[in-house]
Amino acid sequence: MNIIETDISADMEPLICDRRLLDCQCAGTTLENLILRRFSSLAAYLKIGVIDAFFPSGCIASELSNAKSDTVVKSADGTVLAWASKSGEIPDSAVEIPADDDSVRLLYPWDLLKINEIVIGQLSENSIKGVVREGVVIDGYVEVGEGSTLLPGVYIEGNVIIGENCKIGPNCYIRGSSFIGDGCHVGQSVEIKNSLLMNGVSAGHLSYVGDSIIGENSNLGAGTITANFRHDGKNHRSEIAGNLIDTGRRKFGSIIGDDVHTGIHTSIYPGRKIWPHMSTLPGDIVQRDIK
Repeated sequence: MNIIETDISADMEPLICDRRLLDCQCAGTTLENLILRRFSSLAAYLKIGVIDAFFPSGCIASELSNAKSDTVVKSADGTVLAWASKSGEIPDSAVEIPADDDSVRLLYPWDLLKINEIVIGQLSENSIKGVVREGVVIDGYVEVGEGSTLLPGVYIEGNVIIGENCKIGPNCYIRGSSFIGDGCHVGQSVEIKNSLLMNGVSAGHLSYVGDSIIGENSNLGAGTITANFRHDGKNHRSEIAGNLIDTGRRKFGSIIGDDVHTGIHTSIYPGRKIWPHMSTLPGDIVQRDIK
């Protein structure tokens, strides 16, 4: 299978300042592995290709795998997103299939949240390789990696994936389709809702992370809050290349890059982004992106 890398790095910042889009963590693995999994159990008649900024639905993956003649999947604007062909290259002439609503075209960093929601939402059984202490409540399906410990008072609502060597709790609330990577710490009175925490993230005390993405090795100081809802209930907007873009999300928090450190009691407006290696002072209110 051929995955073609696209040049969308600027619009996907701050997530891919120092990594390929395919290497972004999502739902317990990388985006590259999630795309490959879509086709791993299907017997394709032709050679299949996709662009890295496209996560096909199960239906689209099946259609491509069962195609008997050259076929392309196109977006509404005519962009080729995936294909099946004898040569493995994008065919010049082919049957055209429109991308469906269950597929995700990654144009902006918050699109990774949608993929995370889809994949984790499809969990149908528990896989617990770590330690779950007495007093933990799990109301949904969870994956817990080796070396991870869930301490008393942890309440998990909905489907959640927790990586290896994590310390979760005591007394924290994790809900929605949340992913917590390897080596993370989610501590006392912290709430994680429908978010993606990459490897090495620490949110030790009294914080709220909602509908957000936190990059590797970032540390949230005590009382860090990501606001995720507008008072008027409208969709959130986020700045890309000087323009405010409608994210299409009524609930949307922050996009935080790698190695970011927030001071205690940092409050972050919805839709704001923080670039890698940046920091905030105690009591800061983040009203604009921090680069």
